Amino acid sequence: MQLNIRDIKRNAHQVLGMILILSGAFMCYKALSLIANTSTPVVVVLSGSMEPAFQRGDILFMWNRQSRVNVGDIVVYDTKVRNIPIVHRVLRQHASSRKQLVLTKGDNNPLDDLDLYAYKQMYLDRAKDITGGVVKAYFPKLGYATILLTENPTLRTVVIGISLLSQLLSNE
Repeated sequence: MQLNIRDIKRNAHQVLGMILILSGAFMCYKALSLIANTSTPVVVVLSGSMEPAFQRGDILFMWNRQSRVNVGDIVVYDTKVRNIPIVHRVLRQHASSRKQLVLTKGDNNPLDDLDLYAYKQMYLDRAKDITGGVVKAYFPKLGYATILLTENPTLRTVVIGISLLSQLLSNE
């Protein structure tokens, strides 16, 4: 198999096109992060704890521009115990002029989130723990592909293999 200059140019053009698409998507995500004031402006719901409000696989869009959250707001927070964003509703709040503390609960859970917080932590600090902000919009079920690829390494390998194979076959 001999490559001529035309094949090299075509392959380079395809690679550069793919790099352009990926960098454009990354720039859009980062711009959305700046606008929403959060490092995670888009979150996929991973469990059924917020049913019926949100289903597993829903994509949530976050907004973190307000300094306070209200009881009833749905927020995304991180805990020191778990390394995944948790999407739950604000159940109660305690606020002073300098600090807001909130207690959260999943709509489909029987109890509040105290078991999810760090040891002896009774509330989330709005400024420190609620890193994602408040849910402002969502698209149902569009994130389910992410869940399938994350939870099924075999499926992920098959998808990558098919992508590579189609790329190789399109070059011939």
